Amino acid sequence: MKGIPDARPERWLAALALIIISLISLGNVITRYLTGGSFSFTEEFSVFLLVVLTFAGASVALRRQRHIRISFLERALPPGPRRLLIGFQALCGAVVLGLITWYGAKLAWQEYHWQSLSPGLGLPQWWYIVWLPVLSAAMLWRLLQQTRDRLAGRHADDA
Repeated sequence: MKGIPDARPERWLAALALIIISLISLGNVITRYLTGGSFSFTEEFSVFLLVVLTFAGASVALRRQRHIRISFLERALPPGPRRLLIGFQALCGAVVLGLITWYGAKLAWQEYHWQSLSPGLGLPQWWYIVWLPVLSAAMLWRLLQQTRDRLAGRHADDA
């Protein structure tokens, strides 16, 4: 699509997570209907994949200017103060995403170091947690791209 900023890796990751959630949920429903039992891994994987889907989708939304933003004040301000407001918004978002990335990486390292296992399947817990800092770092990158584009006036709603 011409003119729409892209976040292709995150789009693919979100699509893959959604497809896998759909398949394992469908498989679980069919198994439960036919046998009365269900697969033990579906809930643990589904919750993990929903987190991946959420963060990947949020990253795509950041890149495409689709997060909720009240722009009334931005449009009312003259260019100089408006740029300051955009910079302040970006700084606040960067601080939050930076903290999530930092503490998520710290938690993933601790889980790796302690060799913690997931309660349901007994898989290494860090396999699930490592996606938190990776995808929040992707969101941080997309925020920086979005801010650069907004400051340059490359978005129609910023005109």
